[in-house]
Amino acid sequence: MTLLVLAHFAVALCAAPLVRRAGPRAFLVLALPPLAALCWALSRWDEVASGRPSTETWSWIGAYDVEAAFRLDALSLVMVLLAAGIGALVLVYCAGYFRPGTRQLGQFGGNLLAFAGAMLGLVLADDLMILYLFWELTTVLSFLLIGYDSEKRGSRRSALQALTVTAAGGLAMFVGFLMLGQLAGTYRISRIVDAPPAPSAALTVAVLLILCGALAKSAVWPLSLWLPNAMAAPTPVSAYLHAAAMVKAGVYLIARLAPALSDVTPWRPVLLTLGTATMLLAGWRALRLNDIKIVLAYGTVSQLGFLVVLAGAGSYDTALAAVAMILGHALFKAPLFLVTGIVDHAAGTRDLRRLSGVGRSLPWVCAVAVVAGASMAALPPLLGFAAKEAAFDALAHGGTGERWSLALIVVGSALTTAYTLRFLWGAFARKPGVADTPVHRVGAGLLAPPALLALGSLVFGPGIGLLATLFEEYAHSYPVPEHPYHLALWHGFGLALGLSALAWAGGAALFVAREPVVRLGRRLAWPKADEVFGRIVLGLERSALQVTGSVQKGSLPAYVATVLAVMLAGLVAVLATDRPWDGAPAPRVWDSPWQAGVGALTCACALMCLLVQRRMKAAVLAGLTGYGTAALYIVQGAPDLALTQFGVETVSTVVLVLVLRRLPVFFGDSRKIRRRLTGVLLALGSGAVVACAVWLAAGARTDEPAGAAMTEETAHHGLKDVVATILVDYRAWDTMGESAVLAVAVLGVTSLLYVHRRQGRSAAPPARLPGGVTAWSLATSKLRVPAKYRQGAPERSWLVAGDTLAPEHRSVVFEVVARLVFHPILMLSVYLLLCAENLPGGGFVGGLVAGVALTIRYLAGGRHELAAAAPVHPGFFTGLGLALSTAVALVGLADGTVLHGWTWHGHLPLIGDWHASTAVLFDLGVYLLVLGVVLDVVRALGAKIDQQTEYRAGLALAGEERG
Repeated sequence: MTLLVLAHFAVALCAAPLVRRAGPRAFLVLALPPLAALCWALSRWDEVASGRPSTETWSWIGAYDVEAAFRLDALSLVMVLLAAGIGALVLVYCAGYFRPGTRQLGQFGGNLLAFAGAMLGLVLADDLMILYLFWELTTVLSFLLIGYDSEKRGSRRSALQALTVTAAGGLAMFVGFLMLGQLAGTYRISRIVDAPPAPSAALTVAVLLILCGALAKSAVWPLSLWLPNAMAAPTPVSAYLHAAAMVKAGVYLIARLAPALSDVTPWRPVLLTLGTATMLLAGWRALRLNDIKIVLAYGTVSQLGFLVVLAGAGSYDTALAAVAMILGHALFKAPLFLVTGIVDHAAGTRDLRRLSGVGRSLPWVCAVAVVAGASMAALPPLLGFAAKEAAFDALAHGGTGERWSLALIVVGSALTTAYTLRFLWGAFARKPGVADTPVHRVGAGLLAPPALLALGSLVFGPGIGLLATLFEEYAHSYPVPEHPYHLALWHGFGLALGLSALAWAGGAALFVAREPVVRLGRRLAWPKADEVFGRIVLGLERSALQVTGSVQKGSLPAYVATVLAVMLAGLVAVLATDRPWDGAPAPRVWDSPWQAGVGALTCACALMCLLVQRRMKAAVLAGLTGYGTAALYIVQGAPDLALTQFGVETVSTVVLVLVLRRLPVFFGDSRKIRRRLTGVLLALGSGAVVACAVWLAAGARTDEPAGAAMTEETAHHGLKDVVATILVDYRAWDTMGESAVLAVAVLGVTSLLYVHRRQGRSAAPPARLPGGVTAWSLATSKLRVPAKYRQGAPERSWLVAGDTLAPEHRSVVFEVVARLVFHPILMLSVYLLLCAENLPGGGFVGGLVAGVALTIRYLAGGRHELAAAAPVHPGFFTGLGLALSTAVALVGLADGTVLHGWTWHGHLPLIGDWHASTAVLFDLGVYLLVLGVVLDVVRALGAKIDQQTEYRAGLALAGEERG
């Protein structure tokens, strides 16, 4: 199962080159993974129908009992047949639907196939977390597919609307999943269904949150507004996502959890009420629309309401009817969407007022539509009739709520018949006073997919007994009644058939009176949900602007003061309420007198920051407080932490100084006595309260520290450095996550600082002056430039580009020191990397030290010296480091565990015993990533600022020359 799901994504990655080579015919290749999934599911039919589900499990997060579990049972088999079978046919349909040279066709094909893989994973998932993962994948991919034609504003808006509604519901559902998993003691869906949690208020909340996600996905009122607008997507997307796959995900989730949760108080009332309301409102809306695709869209919303009622009713008979109706709906709605695409493709319009005589021009297309439409209207002998008969009978024998729902569903079925007739009449009939619409013939490749699907409705109506065993296997998850319903095409004359006849008659009457119905519908119409959504979004935007304008004043001291004040108030309130110091052990003043001395000096530096007027002095004093913290680590016996602290503080201080170059030398009005006094009190209060909280937290320990066990375990593997081992082995997941966050954050910030044009030109291009002279060339004639840009012999310099600085900015002593210490510092960084297993060091501190070496080169010789010392783009180091760490993590999968490490031992004649470990390679990735980050920051805040300064100086000099 896992391989089938991954195969979809693997082939999807190849979609773009396949389409470039083969054009639309590449969709035939893309249809192979869903076809393979279909064949696999069919091969498991007998096994699953006999009550032997297929399972596949591998541990994901063992400590939290999270497993990547997949399970193929009766319900998931039906959904796999829909997701894979209809997915394969839709991809084949795309080969004839799209023309060669269609824009972004490869991206579209990849997204559609990836969606099929995500849907396959969703219906096979047997773990709530895995289900949510694929659930959100379908949300994102549907956003990309709906917004395929991104140049149209309507497509972008529809895609964003679908994403907003379904993603918001998905987030609510995720919280409900967490609550349900905690209440049940497991996240395995099959275990929850077998042993549901006891009813409680928490379970009620969890059920409501889960239903929010399911109803949003299946477009149930009042969350149904996004689906009709999603018809902006190409027809294959509508046929697959909005008839057979995505919108069925919510119905599937309801059907999956109903055996466990249908007895929880809000389940049935919510689903029965909203389901019937959706069926009626959407069906009534479909009667007054003129776009045949939008008619089908509202028909889909109406039928989804019907499916939600059946799936959520929570009984054997309704479950049987629900599964039959899920299959029947897919087999008639998907071909109708595909036929709509053919009509649009052949006639160039979907407006039923302009379409006339298309049925005579395209008789086979009309025949396919009539068969599918007859199944949607539940006419015998089609599958839709057999499924609706089962639904009517099940609801008629249910409780009071089910019988009320049945009465409304009969009305909804009449609406279904009416809009089915409206669709067929509008798309294919010859209308008085309207000239026949000119159409062109369509190929068999375009007609075959909808014809096969419609044929399924025709075959499985009389042959529904072939499906009964599989459907009944799912229904057995409910208590079996004394007289269970048996699926069959004909049950004789009875209540169900009478209700069907009533629905047909009512639908035919509504169609005959279509003009008065349209007028009445428009007169009674509610405000459009799309307009309501737009007003809500606009109101949120305006409210956000008002709130932002009132709290975001642009004052950094005010922001810091607000954060500290909130933290101080919260901590004081908690401490005053809980009084955790009662019974707490008396604090030790110090472990060593050295700690007191270092602490006093650090506090003195911090207090001196309040007295200085120059920004640079404040930056240096703030850096000294960090060095004081590092000294405390040394006194405490933590050299690893001290090394890291020294490196971080050094780089941070340099970066802070580089930023302060663009700010005034002295602090402004914010240093007034009153503000300074307020800041001092707030800072001292915050520091005292945090120190108290840390002391109380340290004194509240009840368990033995884990340090001794970690030291013993590290020594058992022949290692001595516990800290480095923790970072690259025990908690390597944390290190990977922190590395990724660091890379993304720094790249994002530096990219925002300097945005380059696509042509690669600088943000400050040379200004052309009269005579062909640029401001840049005039500036560099006054300032020193690299020797390769000047004529004549280069001057001798201690650094490669040291002579590019103006004389007043050079320091020969600094250049000599930089020349002497650069290579030793680099060697030190490599030493810290390689010795981390047994001595203080590691990839993080090694990368910081290497970054310090490059920073020294920059400070001594300027931006050209930095370019000569590190000619490679910083992003190369960052990307290479992240890729190397990730690769080492994934190599561990060869043993079945991500980040599993290996160590090799050997003996060399001259060197002696040696060992190598994958942890060193992982640490090397961290080293390169940190080096790239430091280099990127120095280039962005140092070299780029220097370049701008030189450019402005050139403009000033050019102005003087012209003057």
